[in-house]
Amino acid sequence: MKKQLIASIHEKELQLAKLKQHIDKSEVCSDLYNKVLLEKAILKKQLDDLKNNSIVTRIKHLMPRRGEKLICDYFKG
Repeated sequence: MKKQLIASIHEKELQLAKLKQHIDKSEVCSDLYNKVLLEKAILKKQLDDLKNNSIVTRIKHLMPRRGEKLICDYFKG
């Protein structure tokens, strides 16, 4: 699982590097760049969650959350 996440993150970084050249030229490229950036952030969060697999973290996942997951939750750390 960890190797798959790392490979996916690397793939997203390559996609971002290619799209970065075309951000200013096309709105579609800009939207796609933002989408890939969010996907990379989600993958990084999942990787961090795997690394921080302590008992407290496991208990937090079992407890119901008050609200939906916010976009800022993916960019912490």
